[in-house]
Amino acid sequence: MPLPFPRTDPNTRRAVRRGPAGHCVPPRLRSTLAAVLVVLAVSAGLPMATPAHAAPAVTYTNPLVNQRADPHIFRHTDGYYYLTATVPQYDRIVLRRATTLQGLATAAETTIWSRHTSGEMGAHIWAPEIHFINNRWYVYFAAGRTDDVWRIRMYVLENANANPLTGSWTERGRITTPWDTFSLDASTFVANGVRYLTWAQQEPAMGNNSNVYLARMGANPWQITGTVTRLVVPTYDWETRGYRVAEGPAAIQRNDRIFLTYSASATDANYCLGMLSASASANLLDAAAWSKSPSPVFASNAATSQYGPGHNSFTVSEDGQSDILVYHDRNYRDITGDPLNDPNRRTRLQKVYWNADGTPNFGIPVPDGATPVRLRSHDQASSYIRHYDYRARIEPNVTNLADSQFRIVTGLAGGGSVSLESTNFPGYYLRHRGYALYVETNDGSALFGGDASFRRQAGLADSAGISLESQNFPGRHVRHRDGLLYIEAVSSSAERASATFHLE
Repeated sequence: MPLPFPRTDPNTRRAVRRGPAGHCVPPRLRSTLAAVLVVLAVSAGLPMATPAHAAPAVTYTNPLVNQRADPHIFRHTDGYYYLTATVPQYDRIVLRRATTLQGLATAAETTIWSRHTSGEMGAHIWAPEIHFINNRWYVYFAAGRTDDVWRIRMYVLENANANPLTGSWTERGRITTPWDTFSLDASTFVANGVRYLTWAQQEPAMGNNSNVYLARMGANPWQITGTVTRLVVPTYDWETRGYRVAEGPAAIQRNDRIFLTYSASATDANYCLGMLSASASANLLDAAAWSKSPSPVFASNAATSQYGPGHNSFTVSEDGQSDILVYHDRNYRDITGDPLNDPNRRTRLQKVYWNADGTPNFGIPVPDGATPVRLRSHDQASSYIRHYDYRARIEPNVTNLADSQFRIVTGLAGGGSVSLESTNFPGYYLRHRGYALYVETNDGSALFGGDASFRRQAGLADSAGISLESQNFPGRHVRHRDGLLYIEAVSSSAERASATFHLE
């Protein structure tokens, strides 16, 4: 799990010695491995981005929608994004659409179905997902009974209208699984031409709350057929805090692999994401084909004030080049009473990055407000600006992702300048001191404001990139030299290249 502060080496976790100003005494050795990013594998039914390398930056504002949990966003071929989510009253299914992800924040919301007044589907309407299958819309959701609200089962709605905000929804009934037990969070994806259903269920005699399962879909998208495979049993400490839970599976494919995230533990600040992975060519119904991460891949972060991130889905950016993680969390840790009665889980978005080994890197839940970016070196195309022991440098393969994420904000010194705020160190900014660049806390002084402010310009070596000229030392630009960042005058083509960066 990424650490909130860079007090250890993010790759080796080896402790560092710190100087009196909070910086390391000797500089660390830097990684010499170049990030190897490959073109994604296309597979129907899973969200994907196109070139793995150099995907442009995305800009969204979090939270996207307040009081909407278990969010599911589906991008359709009609040019719209469709968002559905759990409402805190647990009494209906809502849907909104927009041509942009940010547009979902203000899009009109329509109630497409309401709970029954008696019997089945009469309580706890949870975790709807919307999918387009065989030219029809389907919504998968969980519900209890009016006379037994915890008798949670999975159900399906169908709509033949081109626009799912209109037309009628037909109840296709309950999804039948091998056990008539607590079950929820149905999701579906296609791999190698086969459609699968994945879900969470309490298996009799196992003594936990829920596991994650996988099966092939039958002739109808509300039926499963053949072998049912148990993929996840919550056993790790981070999967069993409060409750022994594995739920909310969601699939994404890239680099000839399938990744299945799931949510674990109680729905308070302990809630987090785990992940399975398998080769796209494997027999996905063989549990041995999947490997499970021993640590959560996305978890609460006190530094950014984000707690209980989970129940995610995946979509893609408007240009189709970036994978987007969609999830809910809260911006406070402590909850009075049952977390299920707390209405303030919010739908949020952030970009998924990809490690050199082809695995997704979710980083940490970013602070509320504008999403951060990474700055990739123009002339060392696998390297990014990052902080390490508070010193700014460029490095490849930054697996501690948040060290290389910055929010570009209005300059602390004003005058049309910009400042770069650290993602995992909110309130810390990229600033120069003695012409060298560090990430340090804003002390509110005019000197710090000037040192942390830059004039954003078209890239000196490539106008598609950016260059950053010092606000208080005009003529000096942020550039890398020997792996470290400085503000220096640049004149040669090589120097201009070292002072040019691309936003991702």
